[in-house]
Amino acid sequence: MREVLDAAGVRQWGAAGLAALRRHEREINQLNVYPVPDGDTGTNLLRTFSAAHRALTAPTEEGGAPSSELVGDVLRVMARGALLGARGNSGVIFAQWLRGLADPLAGAAAVEGAELADALAGAAKASYTAVAEPVEGTILSVAGAAARAAGLATDRDLATVIRAAAEGAAEALARTPGQLPVLAAAGVVDAGGRGLVVLLDTLVEVVTGERPPRQLPVVVPTSASGEPRPSAADRYEVQYLLDATEPAVQQLRRTLAASGDSLVIADAGEGTWQVHVHVADAGAAVEAGLAAGRPRQISITRLVEVRPGETPHLAEGPRPHAGRAAVVVANGDGLVELFQREGAVVVGSPPSTEEMLAAIRATGAGEVVVLPNDPDAQAVATTAATEADREGIRVSVVPTRSPVQALAALAVREASRRFDDDVIAMAEAAGACRYAQVCRAARDALTVAGRCRAGDVLALVEDEVHLIGTDVTEVSIQLLDRLLGGGGELVSVVLGVDAPAGLAAALTDHLAEAWPFVEVQVHHGGQPHYPLLVGVE
Repeated sequence: MREVLDAAGVRQWGAAGLAALRRHEREINQLNVYPVPDGDTGTNLLRTFSAAHRALTAPTEEGGAPSSELVGDVLRVMARGALLGARGNSGVIFAQWLRGLADPLAGAAAVEGAELADALAGAAKASYTAVAEPVEGTILSVAGAAARAAGLATDRDLATVIRAAAEGAAEALARTPGQLPVLAAAGVVDAGGRGLVVLLDTLVEVVTGERPPRQLPVVVPTSASGEPRPSAADRYEVQYLLDATEPAVQQLRRTLAASGDSLVIADAGEGTWQVHVHVADAGAAVEAGLAAGRPRQISITRLVEVRPGETPHLAEGPRPHAGRAAVVVANGDGLVELFQREGAVVVGSPPSTEEMLAAIRATGAGEVVVLPNDPDAQAVATTAATEADREGIRVSVVPTRSPVQALAALAVREASRRFDDDVIAMAEAAGACRYAQVCRAARDALTVAGRCRAGDVLALVEDEVHLIGTDVTEVSIQLLDRLLGGGGELVSVVLGVDAPAGLAAALTDHLAEAWPFVEVQVHHGGQPHYPLLVGVE
């Protein structure tokens, strides 16, 4: 039984936590709500924590592993490793949690229960309170519950506090289906929250020598609502980094909360903040940032069609270097070649922060547009952009969610335009491209289109399952009809490595007969998991 947590204990937790995530990787992956084959929270958390542990053992510039005997120093090394190795939203959130755990323990050689409770509160704040409207039922609420339970522990010894934190996290995890209808419909608890419970249980074992008996709560699936996803009208997604003081940021938070939604302002460290908001007036959101401090790496995406004359105009910031380039996230030999022909540097999916940063550096440019092509990769890209900015590289992330959107964005870029104007044009082109994909279900699930079984063919339109079938070609034709029923002049078809023989011919023949005035482009992308990607403009 450890009475205090010292640097050796943290290192032991790093090794034990890595082993625990390896044991639970498949279980956590199976908790993913959506049945798509590449939605793997367990794998992303494992790779993120693996990078944190690797940072503890990697040689330093002086030779040998980091040798500090201060708890805060060791945790900071882990947090930095997790940040650079973070994969997916869950990985980025965990890296922020780990950094928040380290900061209150700076200078401590040994940590007692009360100090650990304070550190867990800091960890929850780092990953949770930056979100203006946090969604309950996620890893954020599990982290918050762990911190509250630790703070309310009846005794303040180390073992009691960490046990209370782990129990509080587990209880919060069991509540997640009641907080998120999509979890209740699937009959699962939150995957990211489960990963955090695994790591807290491992810390209990390091401190007490006993592994807490833990089983997943049984969740009874509810029926899918079938309600369409709400949409906004005439709105922009605005993102930028902001150099500002905390009081100025608090005023900015109030200003943006009054004029928009989906507001997130996260502390990126050293007086820099990451700002994200959905608003009707993008120019006003940027002007609010100018009033608060110095905004940079401005990214604006049109969420839906805008009225003529409403495209925002942004002030041009200083360029640290000459040259402009693009970084694209993609898998598949054909897609890699296609993007390279467009002059982009390609990084594989899912990328870590370090891999994304290396790709940004590899461009050799002072201005770089990143096209992540996936919501999880977007979180990693934003973190890498923050790191690149410290090196004098100006990076804007256009939040593409599919390679077909990236193709649309690259088609309109123009080096003669100002950087901000070019980013806006690329974001508008990507936003105007409706995207869809066909894949086989990786697991049984309840979707808005009905219940699917593992192995069924799914057609997803903008990340929502619309069709369920058994034949890839048949489902693909139905998907094209559904997309073109809403209009469109150009269809981009990207065939994956598992595309059945004759799929391209079947699709082009159908389009020629049913939609004769539509232009069709066929690419052999060779991407895994998805036999077909479709873009409609």
